[in-house]
Amino acid sequence: MAFKIDPDKCLGCGACAGSCPVEAISENDGKFVIDADTCIGCGACAGSCPAEAIEEA
Repeated sequence: MAFKIDPDKCLGCGACAGSCPVEAISENDGKFVIDADTCIGCGACAGSCPAEAIEEA
């Protein structure tokens, strides 16, 4: 299952992008987004997010 980032909670810190093993996370206008087609559902991003902005989609 893929994950998604709540843009209202995202701090734009990039911790999630650095933890993603398949580079499914990119920056868009100061916030980060997850490409659901690339995401492997490992949850590494959710564990690294200090704002708890990432959840299962």
